Amino acid sequence: MLSLIYACGLRRSELLNLKPADVDSKRKLLIIRQAKGRKDRVAGLPESIIEMLREYYKEEKPKVWLFEGQEKGERYSATSLQKVLQNSVSKAGIKKPVSLHWLRHSFATHLLESGTDLRYIQELLGHKSSKTTEIYTHVSTKSLEKIKSPFDDL
Repeated sequence: MLSLIYACGLRRSELLNLKPADVDSKRKLLIIRQAKGRKDRVAGLPESIIEMLREYYKEEKPKVWLFEGQEKGERYSATSLQKVLQNSVSKAGIKKPVSLHWLRHSFATHLLESGTDLRYIQELLGHKSSKTTEIYTHVSTKSLEKIKSPFDDL
């Protein structure tokens, strides 16, 4: 679940509302239906995530929701998902406060640092306004280091 949030830049509610049919492994896409603003969007699925999801699906055999709770057909709870994150953070020895939204923010920041255009990041995150994306993806020192001064071309 945490890997999928990071890999696709999902919001918590988007992850919890996924259904098995929303995974299109042939086209390597995840369909995010009725996200914030009641808009659908599509995210690319890395091959490694597809493999994780195949293993998960074979073991869990979800019926209604991709990630189900204790009872089949019941949606996985936001509280349980938060506990999964806190356990992972603790095992990794991370001391600073971490939230599920931090994974989405990291997704956007890492795309920006690798040179992805802000407009594509806006689309991937499902932001209506580019201003939201600009605030969300703070300029990192890595990005600043890549900027070449015009003086160097003199």
